Amino acid sequence: MNIPKHIVLFPDGNRRWAKTHSLASLEGHKMGYEKLKELCRWCEKWEVKTLTAFGFSTENWNRSQEEVNYLMKLLEDTLLMFKSDKELIDKEVRLKILGQKERLPDSLQQVIQEIETFTEHNQKFQLNLAVSYGGKWDILQAVKKIVEEKVSIENIDEALFENHLSTAGLPNPDLIIRAGGEMRLSNFVLWQAAYSELYFSPKMWPDFTEEDFDLALQEFDKRMRRFGK
Repeated sequence: MNIPKHIVLFPDGNRRWAKTHSLASLEGHKMGYEKLKELCRWCEKWEVKTLTAFGFSTENWNRSQEEVNYLMKLLEDTLLMFKSDKELIDKEVRLKILGQKERLPDSLQQVIQEIETFTEHNQKFQLNLAVSYGGKWDILQAVKKIVEEKVSIENIDEALFENHLSTAGLPNPDLIIRAGGEMRLSNFVLWQAAYSELYFSPKMWPDFTEEDFDLALQEFDKRMRRFGK
């Protein structure tokens, strides 16, 4: 079976899930983070080496201050637990945060620095969380870096450009899974997804199961990836 090396996840539908269960939106986000930990286990089972999950977009700053504050605190608490989670430590998970770190609360920036340093030598599984991330932002910040470095035009190619994206050093995603019923990229990994296979699930993320994940992998295995050839 052809297994994707890098999976990108849209864990969409947390707030809608909470509403259908007569819960506060914040409870939906909490369930979403718990489900993400389960997904890491499923990836390990299938020997998927890299997982990138969309946690908080550049557009999400426009949500209510209460929800933004909750999500920032939830992420901080989750990362703090990461350091003491024996299962994750034993699995040698390397964690990287993608996005505008400078926009995040100071305490969260500190925790991110600590956890990235704490896991930087782990090599078995790469987990990336996109926080205050947008695909357009990523492309623009790469352009700005290249301009600042005064790279000559003849030396600018796709490889150089990719080395200036926030995902530099990571393989481009093979499979993008979006839960929640929506069918769009929503300003995520726009450059990196040029030849990614797309899989959309109608299930809201907290309801997504291991069987649903297996179905996504089975569908990926059926795809003929020609890369334009």
